[in-house]
Amino acid sequence: AVLRLNKMITESGGKIFATNGQKADFDATVEKCKEAGGSIATPRNPGENDAILYFVKYFNTYAYLGIKQSLIPGKFQLLNGTPLRYTNWYSNEPSGKGEEECVEMYTDGTWNDKKCNKNHLIVCQF
Repeated sequence: AVLRLNKMITESGGKIFATNGQKADFDATVEKCKEAGGSIATPRNPGENDAILYFVKYFNTYAYLGIKQSLIPGKFQLLNGTPLRYTNWYSNEPSGKGEEECVEMYTDGTWNDKKCNKNHLIVCQF
């Protein structure tokens, strides 16, 4: 179950996800979340994915996730280097063949590998 407050905060499994509705590229998103005392949203299960998806749908835009390509092209991991245990890739993704190092969430909740320079919705977790 996902708890929703003011359309700006969701909660899943004890993790709080929040957005201010602003957009930024990947590095700026990581920085803004850190400044707010959290980190970039990183879904570890379907419930957390849904909590982030709520914002993506509400603002009808994509959001970066706290997942980045590892040193092996086409392989992705959490920002701390931990392997991904949960994924929700869109059909035939990741497809960037090493050129797309970041991961964005589509408005249907699936993931796509993408260049890190797009301005996407800032979603943080606490």
